[in-house]
Amino acid sequence: MSKRDYYEVLGVTKTATEIEIKSAYRKLAIKHHPDKNPGDKSAEDRFKEAAEAYAILADVDKRHMYDRFGHAGLGGAATGFDPTVFTGFEDVLGGLGDIFGFGDIFGGSGGRRRGGPQRGSDLRYDLEISFDESAHGTETSIQIPRQETCETCTGTGAAPGTKATTCAQCQGRGQVRFQKGPFMMARTCSTCRGTGSIIATPCTNCRGAGRVRKEKKISVRIPPGIATGQQLRVSGEGEAGTSGGPAGDLYVVIHVQEHEFFQRDGNDLFCEVPLNFTTIALGGEITIPTLEGEEGFSIPEGTQSGETFRLRGRGMPDVSARGRGDLLVTVKVVTPKKLSKDQKKLLEQLAESLPKEKFAPTPVTDVGDDKGIFDRVKDIFG
Repeated sequence: MSKRDYYEVLGVTKTATEIEIKSAYRKLAIKHHPDKNPGDKSAEDRFKEAAEAYAILADVDKRHMYDRFGHAGLGGAATGFDPTVFTGFEDVLGGLGDIFGFGDIFGGSGGRRRGGPQRGSDLRYDLEISFDESAHGTETSIQIPRQETCETCTGTGAAPGTKATTCAQCQGRGQVRFQKGPFMMARTCSTCRGTGSIIATPCTNCRGAGRVRKEKKISVRIPPGIATGQQLRVSGEGEAGTSGGPAGDLYVVIHVQEHEFFQRDGNDLFCEVPLNFTTIALGGEITIPTLEGEEGFSIPEGTQSGETFRLRGRGMPDVSARGRGDLLVTVKVVTPKKLSKDQKKLLEQLAESLPKEKFAPTPVTDVGDDKGIFDRVKDIFG
């Protein structure tokens, strides 16, 4: 079953502000809270759905990725969101996981500690490539800043030779429970600040964070046929996880520069070739550009200006390596601006030998037709 649109789930528009999104989620969380709807599976599902939607839309990077590519652009982000985005909802949620008494509501284990392993955040990198690189593929290196596991403390946050101890206040849960009316609530432990552990001697390199910011050079392979807007997922090259958690992923979003001659539609390429009147009238051999270089082509006698020829298999390769598109070449007569006396005399002789033009009224349906050659060819060839 396909997921509902996150904006629809929260009942907000795509232009909603952070405050509007937060307010909408708060109302839904209160309405469908399992403690207010005991035994109601539908309410629990709505509660989980709203939490997932808010976790994505409250994160600037993930919201941007979702706005551009929908659910497909999130990868595994929707099932592994960071619980810290719910900070400020302690009065409603009381924390996460089993503090509600209904177990694995957010996709984590019921008894998971707040300070336990956390998956690192996904990263996005926008990469601009040339048209030729998109057609033939390439391999390039990109430089990204990211959080990496501290080598000095191996991610523990504690100075070498020492280790963190379990917080005595919250018993390692990162939260302190308390009863508020009919609800079992929780708040972040003030002693360990929600980590569940105390670091008496922090690592001097990362200052107890367990991660340090570094620049990483990563090699990315660009497959032939990739188009603007498509993205490449580089597994494990996102932010480092915390407390031994796995790293996030890197999403490389492609932007292809326009070509001076070709226009692309799917895997098909379109181009326009200027020819002399004599060539299309008498026919002849010409050269046309392709992705592999110039190629010979025979123009039939009596070809009309604006006529289009299809060269099968000369278009863009499919990014999934499933064949190639076609190249559609439209010929266009070029009228010379200057003629020699001999050329004028020859054309005058030709004009005298040709039948006189008879003009017919322009059909109403043709008036105002301002379609470009690219659109007209698409209409003809579907």
